[in-house]
Amino acid sequence: KARALAGDAAAIAQVAAFLRPFVWRKSLDFAALREVRSLKRKIDSHRAGKAVLSPGHDIKLGRGGIREIEFFVQTQQLIWGGRQPALRTPATVEGLARLKDAGLIDGDTEQDLKAAYRYLRTVEHRLQMIDDRQTQTLPADPARFEALAIFLGYGDGDAFRRDLGRHLAAVERHWSDLFEDDPARATGPALIFDGAVPNPDTLARLTEMGFTNAQGVAAQVQGWHAGRLRATRSEPARELVTELTPALLAALATARHPDDAFMRFDEFLGGLPMGVPLFSLFAANPPLMTLVAGLMGDAPRLAQHLARHPTVLYGVLGRDFHAALPSAAELAADLDAVLADTDNDQGAVLDAARRWTNDRRFQVGVHTLQGWIDPSQAGQAFADIADCVTGRMARLVEQELAAAYGAIPGGEWCVIGMGKMGGREMTATSDLDLILIYDAPPEVEDSAGPRALPVSTWFARFTARLVTALTAQTGEGALYEVDMRLRPSGNKGPIATSLESFRRYQAEAAWTWEHMALTRARVVAGDAAVTAKVEAAIHATLATRRDPDKLKADVADMRRRMAETHKAKTRWEVKYWRGGLVDIEFVVQYLQLAHAREHPEILERNTGAALARLSHAGCLTQTDSDALETAWRLCSAVQMVLRQTLAGDFNEATAPAGVKDLLARAAGVGDFRSLGDRLEDCTALAFEVFERVVENPPS
Repeated sequence: KARALAGDAAAIAQVAAFLRPFVWRKSLDFAALREVRSLKRKIDSHRAGKAVLSPGHDIKLGRGGIREIEFFVQTQQLIWGGRQPALRTPATVEGLARLKDAGLIDGDTEQDLKAAYRYLRTVEHRLQMIDDRQTQTLPADPARFEALAIFLGYGDGDAFRRDLGRHLAAVERHWSDLFEDDPARATGPALIFDGAVPNPDTLARLTEMGFTNAQGVAAQVQGWHAGRLRATRSEPARELVTELTPALLAALATARHPDDAFMRFDEFLGGLPMGVPLFSLFAANPPLMTLVAGLMGDAPRLAQHLARHPTVLYGVLGRDFHAALPSAAELAADLDAVLADTDNDQGAVLDAARRWTNDRRFQVGVHTLQGWIDPSQAGQAFADIADCVTGRMARLVEQELAAAYGAIPGGEWCVIGMGKMGGREMTATSDLDLILIYDAPPEVEDSAGPRALPVSTWFARFTARLVTALTAQTGEGALYEVDMRLRPSGNKGPIATSLESFRRYQAEAAWTWEHMALTRARVVAGDAAVTAKVEAAIHATLATRRDPDKLKADVADMRRRMAETHKAKTRWEVKYWRGGLVDIEFVVQYLQLAHAREHPEILERNTGAALARLSHAGCLTQTDSDALETAWRLCSAVQMVLRQTLAGDFNEATAPAGVKDLLARAAGVGDFRSLGDRLEDCTALAFEVFERVVENPPS
């Protein structure tokens, strides 16, 4: 509730900046719930009367009183305010309104507590006006209580007592809802893990729950309780994990394969430096345990990511996590709000961007694994996140460079996304294929600053700093791997390319494969004027008249060379498997380059959408288009799930059964064996189309 009343503005800002990370923590501190509940109990223990409206009731510190309303607001501000700056207000009533706007309380709760707060403050003021005393205690004497009621405008003490009791009861009810005891305690037979020998009833109960290795589970849980892990060495952590164990095991038992889920959760706990924040999070949000259990059983890669970045779980508690994924505009507004809270400190900006990106990618991953979105929607969502953070990092780098060296008068730039980013087909592990194009008036040679740089040098540094902003490892990890080899002349060319050089290179020096890559080029960030010029240059390049024989030979030769260097070992390597993603993309890109001059409408960056346009334009038969699209969607679904769930190669013999189930569900088939058969059939048909269209096209 601290608010500066007077003083030097710079000093006030400095003190506020110093205090902010201590009060508004980047991690959601659900341990605060337990601490505040403990503090309130201490207050209760020092009160003479504990019943609501007992004689001499304290309307500030007593049950249902002002302090409970303040604690109700402040506790949730402490928990959520680090990630939602809008909650940071010193005013209690305003705080209630902002909690409601953030979706953390409902409208009835806000109205009840707001009305109670104003009512109790009014009673407090009247009490203190009597004899000019600093008090919040109701008169114990009946005559004085009656006099207070009349002073408040009531006809008698009974009417006052009824209204006051109604407000106190409402506060106590909402307080209890927030601070209810033992929210995560499981029901059912007791589970005992404190003996030297595993308890037989506990082993039987674990087996009933679905654990096939009950002995091993019991031994590991006993280790948790004994403090063998770093996360459970402190007394508060052991108390919490002991309290949570029944509910936690019940949640893990709901996974498709409980033993796998338990094993990975045990590994997850083993990697945590401390357990109280996580256990408090689970205690305050029991459904979160079920979600984590599912990830542990079905998505080892996500489980590993969770172990490295447990704070991504905080994003699950936001009101929009389970709702429809946000639009690109909503993502941009959300990231802007997060970055606005960093005071433009470079380190804080990089960390905040990484936390935001991790949260959003985790959200897309969960939505994908839960089946709430299909793989195509997931690819678009991953691309929206990448677009947003790339654009914001580029603008921040531009500001820093302009502050150091001055801006380029009339200079403009844009960032082109290539590959899966350009086609909006990204997966959880996709890197960013980027090209930076700039333009400046011909008469401008240097930046306008005391430490002026030549235009080309300025944009080269701009590009290098952007790559660093995206790839640098901080305490929150990196954002993306960045690949700029698709720029003109590849690694031998300048890191930033002028618009004129880009046009000239594409017209005079680019290889066929570079034009194929250009079919996926999409401007993801930058200035409007140069964006329009770049898009026009790309369209002109792709619509160039070509020698059909040379085009066919170039595309077929490139695919043959790629097949020699990237040989898929199994059908699950759907990118390079014959009839897989690369073959389908080559068909699309070959046809786009061959027919774009006559049919410019076929220049669609997304592979699935391009197939539909090629068919509609008559460049591809409907039968071939259907075969390619079916294989593309199936391979994309397999790739999306594997990239989301596994860190290494997929092995049918050793892969978790949960991953196999997820693959079958994402592909829309009944079981994993059927998926394998369907994958072989679909890719075989797609490869037949590739051979006929690309390698031996009809005259």
